[in-house]
Amino acid sequence: MASFKKQQQKTQVPQKKKVKSELTDDQKQEIKEAFDLFDTDRSGAIDCHEIKVILRALGFEVKKQEVQALMKEYDRDETGRIEYSDYIELMTRKYCERDPQDEIFRAFKLFDDDNSGKITLRKLKKVSKELGETLSDQELQAMIDEFDKDGDGQINIDEFLSIMKQTTIY
Repeated sequence: MASFKKQQQKTQVPQKKKVKSELTDDQKQEIKEAFDLFDTDRSGAIDCHEIKVILRALGFEVKKQEVQALMKEYDRDETGRIEYSDYIELMTRKYCERDPQDEIFRAFKLFDDDNSGKITLRKLKKVSKELGETLSDQELQAMIDEFDKDGDGQINIDEFLSIMKQTTIY
C-alpha cells in the first residue's frame, strides 16, 4: 500500500480547468437504473438508507453524516424520502464533483488488488473474468504489451494513466 501511495503522490495528473456540468447518456442510464432498483413500490421516491446504498454502489464513498446532510438538502418536503427529480439533481452534482485523478487511481486499485503498484497478466485476467469477458491469455497479454512502456511485462500507474488519457473518460 505504501508503494502505491508514494507512486500516487509522485504521479501528477494535469487538472482539467473546466468542471463537467452534464452527465453522459451512460451515467444517466446508470442513475435511473439504480433508482428504479430501489423504488420497489414505484412511488417515485427513495429513503435515506436507499440513497446511501445507491451512492456506494455507484462508487461514492459516503458516511452516514453526509447522507443525512444530503437528505436534509434534497428532501424538500421533509417526508424522509427523496423524489426522483431531486435524486437526479443530487446525482448530477455528485457525478460532476468527481475528481478525474481520484477516479483513475480508484480504477487502478481495482486491478492492483495486492497494492504492488503493478497490473500483471494474472490480475488483468481476474478482473476480465469478473466482468464476464472471455479473452484469451494472448489477448490480455497483447493489451499489456501495447502499453508496457518500461518493458517489465506489467502495467504501472504511469502506464495506466497513459491508457486513461487516450480514452474519452479522462
